[in-house]
Amino acid sequence: MSIIKKAITITALLFSIMSCNSKEPIVVIETDLGTMKVKLYNETPKHRDNFLKLAKEGFYNDLLFHRVIKGFMIQGGDPESKGAPAGKQLGSGENGYRVPAEFAYPTCFHKKGALAAARLGDEVNPAKESSGCQFYIVQGKTYNDSELAQLEKSMKNQATQSKFYELAAQHKDEVMTLRRNRDQQGLMALQEKIIKEAEAYVKEHEADFKMSENVKAAYKEVGGTPFLDGQYTVFGEVTEGLEIIDKIAAVKTLPGDRPETDVKIIKVTVEE
Repeated sequence: MSIIKKAITITALLFSIMSCNSKEPIVVIETDLGTMKVKLYNETPKHRDNFLKLAKEGFYNDLLFHRVIKGFMIQGGDPESKGAPAGKQLGSGENGYRVPAEFAYPTCFHKKGALAAARLGDEVNPAKESSGCQFYIVQGKTYNDSELAQLEKSMKNQATQSKFYELAAQHKDEVMTLRRNRDQQGLMALQEKIIKEAEAYVKEHEADFKMSENVKAAYKEVGGTPFLDGQYTVFGEVTEGLEIIDKIAAVKTLPGDRPETDVKIIKVTVEE
């Protein structure tokens, strides 16, 4: 075989491999109230692979949608929800590790049907690392132009706060020293310095907090939870069974947002 033919053959093989790898995997979530098909994004490979791993291991089978808020989202994946007695508060169960944040906004955003990872708050988790197992699926609501403009402003403020927590964590030792020395003036000066750094960072990245026209159109037409963009990792979307989200979100809930009658995830499987 000539060198040219070999090169063509190798190129064709590489293209074939890349094409296979670019296919977005589909998982099927069967519940008491119906079945959803979910596409996992290749833009978030760590979350994609983690969800596929857990699904193949049967981790999600027989767990509950333990937190349901109508007009917001449905949340599941707490391992402590399997066989949980009525009235037990759920939501703190984990599987022993976190997944690094993978923000792919505006490609991946919180439109209705978005699959995203739950996580601890910024105060204890400034890097916004995701739970290794808990997830939520967005229901949300539709927005008009003025509401979206106000949300953009809120997202900018939230980003400033998040950056403040991140920078403050980097000065942890300095803060502890100032506190031990009861140096209130020093603490105030450090706080002002961090605030200015956070504001400067957000101003430099202001374009990241502007919604593109296609994102705005989705939030106006199908709805979602835009105020969560850039805060939680979105790693997939429901492609079939959006109505199941509405069914689950409509169930009666108890204090703590656990459904009065359990909504079980019968099984999660990977579509071959």
